[in-house]
Amino acid sequence: MGIKDQFDDKAQELKQNAKQAMGSKKDEAQDRARQAQDKGQSESQRAQQEAQDRFDQDYDI
Repeated sequence: MGIKDQFDDKAQELKQNAKQAMGSKKDEAQDRARQAQDKGQSESQRAQQEAQDRFDQDYDI
């Protein structure tokens, strides 16, 4: 195996490693975005429930 082949193999290996690293970072980013969206929805629902509870308390006899 010549030096050129070794460099080509190493370049290919590094390229594959970079693709794998980018794929895992993309997955992590998607997970964080999904969690943030879920948290935002739950906070919104909680705020709506609190507002409804206050409204109900105001009109209780």
